[in-house]
Formats: sequence, structure tokens, C-alpha cells
Amino acid sequence: MQKKLNKQKVDDKETVAIVNDKKLMGRDYNMALSSLQMQMQQMGQDPTSKEAAKQVKEQTINNLVGQTLILQEADKKGYQASEEEVEKQVAKMKEQFKDDKKLEAALKQADLDMETLKIQTAENVQYTKYIEKEIPVEEVSDKEIQAYYDQMVQQGSAGGQEIPKLEEVKPQIMQQLVQQKQQEKLAQQVEKLKKNAEVDIKI
Repeated sequence: MQKKLNKQKVDDKETVAIVNDKKLMGRDYNMALSSLQMQMQQMGQDPTSKEAAKQVKEQTINNLVGQTLILQEADKKGYQASEEEVEKQVAKMKEQFKDDKKLEAALKQADLDMETLKIQTAENVQYTKYIEKEIPVEEVSDKEIQAYYDQMVQQGSAGGQEIPKLEEVKPQIMQQLVQQKQQEKLAQQVEKLKKNAEVDIKI
């Protein structure tokens, strides 16, 4: 399976796309690809089937282009990650590992070094700041929560599952709906940015 997954990767130094003069490299593509492959496997899907492989490739490149456009827009609007914020995030990651050696081993496995990790962390902070300020989360109504829950009950009873009471799952449903709304708004924003951007996909 791993061999099949690796086959979908491209050369680390290959240019996969150019977004407004910024080159997106194979290394970025491969990392985004691995993350997507993992998500699909967790959902019980095979990312290596012919149809899925095509879908994974398209989605990976779209995600990368979208993220780059958002980061470029964040730059323009002055959203930055301070050194302190980056160090704080990196310290949090370090806490997950018992010692530096374990962290280094995990970074090596992900084909990363400390410098790249800090760059990525800074981008994540910048990205989050932009989204929090520019794409505020809408309120989720009780009606929407109820509709989502009813759907869960319907699917659950069809599969013979016991669904917990609404009160028990309401926070999770709310979080799920908020994320959905944010994703939709984010997708709209990316489409808007694409219209005024030069995007050249190379693979």
C-alpha cells in the first residue's frame, strides 16, 4: 500500500504550480498529498484507486493553491506571525514528545527539519489570524442543529445504530456546522482571489 501511495508523489524539487510568481514545489505538494491520503484511509477509502488518485491529485493542488492565495492576501493585509507566537507553537509541539531526540525522529520521518517546521508554523499562525479576522464564523441556529441531528438519527436508524440524545451531541454538532460554514466562506474567498491571480498548474 505504502508503495502505491508513494507512487503518487512527485519530485521534491519539481515546480508543481506558480501562483502570482510564487513557485510551489514538489516537497509542499507531497506533504499535502500524504495528509490527504491519510484522511481518506481513516474514512475507509482507498486513495490509490484510479478514480481516487485523480481526485486526490486535483484536491491536493487546489488546496495548495488556495492556501498560497490566502497567505499572499494575509501578507498584503499585514497579518504576521511574531517570533514569540512561533516559539510558543513549537514549544507546544515539543511537549507532545518526551525528548528532543523523539521530536527529531518524528521530523525526519515527515521529511522536515526545525527550520522548515518554524516556517510552516509561522504560516499556520498567519493563516489562522487571517481567517479569524477576515472570515468570521456565523452563528449556528438551533434549527440548523436540529436538522443535522435529525439526519444523524435517520442515518443511524438505517444502520441500526443507537444515537445519543441531542443534548449530549449538541456541542459537537455545533462545532461541525461552524467548520462547514467557515470552509464554504473560505472556498468563496479563494475563488474570489483566483479571479485576480495568475495561477499556472504544472503537473
